[in-house]
Amino acid sequence: MDGKPEAKRGQGRAERAPLQGFEHRAAEPVQTIDYAGTLTAIGEAVYDWDMRGDILTWSDNAMSVLRAPSSDAIASGRHFARLVAADSPITRYEAIMAGDRKDEGAGVPYVAQYRFVASPSDPGVWLEDCGRWYADEDGIPLRACGTVRVITARRQEEERLTYLSRYDDLTGQLNRVELLGTLNKTFDETLDNRQSMVFAIARVDNLAVINQAYGFDVADRVIANVGNRLKSTLRADDAIGRISGNKFGIVLRDCDGEAFEVAARRLIETISDKIITTDFGHVSTSISIGGVLAPGDARSASEALTRAHEALDQARRQYRGAAHLFRTDDEKIETRRRNVRIADEIVAGLKADQLRFAYQPIVEAANGRLAYHEALLRLDRPLDDDASGGALVAIAENLGLIRLIDNRVRDLAFTELMTCPDARLSINVSADSINDKAWLNTTTGLLDKRPDIASRIVFEITETAVVRSLDDAKRFVAALRDHGAKVAIDDFGAGYTSFHALKDLGVDLVKIDGMFITALREKNAREKVFIRALVDIAKAFGLKTVAEWVRDRETVEELTELGVDYFQGEMFGLASDERPWAAPQTGSAPAAATATG
Repeated sequence: MDGKPEAKRGQGRAERAPLQGFEHRAAEPVQTIDYAGTLTAIGEAVYDWDMRGDILTWSDNAMSVLRAPSSDAIASGRHFARLVAADSPITRYEAIMAGDRKDEGAGVPYVAQYRFVASPSDPGVWLEDCGRWYADEDGIPLRACGTVRVITARRQEEERLTYLSRYDDLTGQLNRVELLGTLNKTFDETLDNRQSMVFAIARVDNLAVINQAYGFDVADRVIANVGNRLKSTLRADDAIGRISGNKFGIVLRDCDGEAFEVAARRLIETISDKIITTDFGHVSTSISIGGVLAPGDARSASEALTRAHEALDQARRQYRGAAHLFRTDDEKIETRRRNVRIADEIVAGLKADQLRFAYQPIVEAANGRLAYHEALLRLDRPLDDDASGGALVAIAENLGLIRLIDNRVRDLAFTELMTCPDARLSINVSADSINDKAWLNTTTGLLDKRPDIASRIVFEITETAVVRSLDDAKRFVAALRDHGAKVAIDDFGAGYTSFHALKDLGVDLVKIDGMFITALREKNAREKVFIRALVDIAKAFGLKTVAEWVRDRETVEELTELGVDYFQGEMFGLASDERPWAAPQTGSAPAAATATG
């Protein structure tokens, strides 16, 4: 070939000197490489394209790699281009001609990716075309040489990952990230256009039952089916995506409260009116929907997400297949503001070491002697009147601060026990800390260092905490008892723990929920039957019982007759800020019962 490109091909062909340390042995046979076979094995072919004459010259293996119908089909750039799919991102010719790059003497590199389809019945192969083109004296591309590599598998994986970056693999709907992005964009457009929209969350009601009855595969099929049905019911401008296991988020553009009610009813009927067929038989399900009107009742996309969840909770409390639209009211707003204020006070109180105890006595039923005191939490800050004691703990749980509280309560109790040898205390432990290995490890480590404390402390866990996970509660109880402490189950009867669970749990004491004691004072026969049964079963299991909210002598006599072991309540003293034992000895406080988070 004439011209500069030919000269370039000749460059760099000077004779190479033998490598030092190796002798030349002319008599030995020269080893050769099967280049065509190697290129075919890795899915590559080499070409040289005379662009002026439009002649494509290929390596011998090109027909095999490209699955070309004939050598003529790839013998020129024009013929080759006819077999490149129209939906390809960029062709070789486009890659060469793109931009204003100039050949300064060493050629210009190019890269293209396209789908090569040898025949109408062939799905084709994806090729990555890498090469370098050379120009003539006028700067016009004259010749290109390079390689094509089959990248079908890589391209399919890239397409799959691109798909998954936007869509949920199970349902084919938008994934959570993409849906929330759509929600943010729609929210901004709604504000700009001074319109309204609704963000809704639809939840498959009975998925847990389906999982248990048929297995996860069937449940997944139900979720996918529900997603497809919901999608088919929406308008073209609406959007739907999967935001968690059994929940779909729905963006309803240009929608008001009345339109939401119509849309929700249509969506619910779409699911409840049709049976889903699976390999295991027919399955029916329903959905509940919660929505929020924006920007009227949600000032941001994130707030819309939160309030749609709240509306969904309201819908689920009604009945299966219900819909509820969030409505802002003064009471809810004030509750949120109050909780934020209390959260700030709790955090400030923790930092300023303003948590303290009030002590309520627990006495032996047989002789009225003091057994121990329950240490009840107080905060020396200006909170609302109803945000102290148990209410304070409940608020801390709702606000996600309870683990900080549990750490400080334990540290305060341990310090009190270390400095006051006469002190015997019980403290409350939240459900969150029952599942917190760090809390348990720190606590048992402190008990190991001071075994004298272990015999003087009772850890109280609520029945509702046990209901969350009996196995976790059993491990928690066993660990504390192995280190010499006692454990009580508090508020027994308020939840759904069976009597049999008492034996499995392995606690030392059962505290009867005060509501039963109050009902006993009101001569409620059913509560008396429950208390008698509980006391009898506790004795059979070797457990002691504590009656809460004991307020008068008549109740004491009746509970004594029933066999209750301990009493707690107004009859024996309210919680007091005063220490009921001698003041701690100066300098005897240990440096550290500290593990506050």
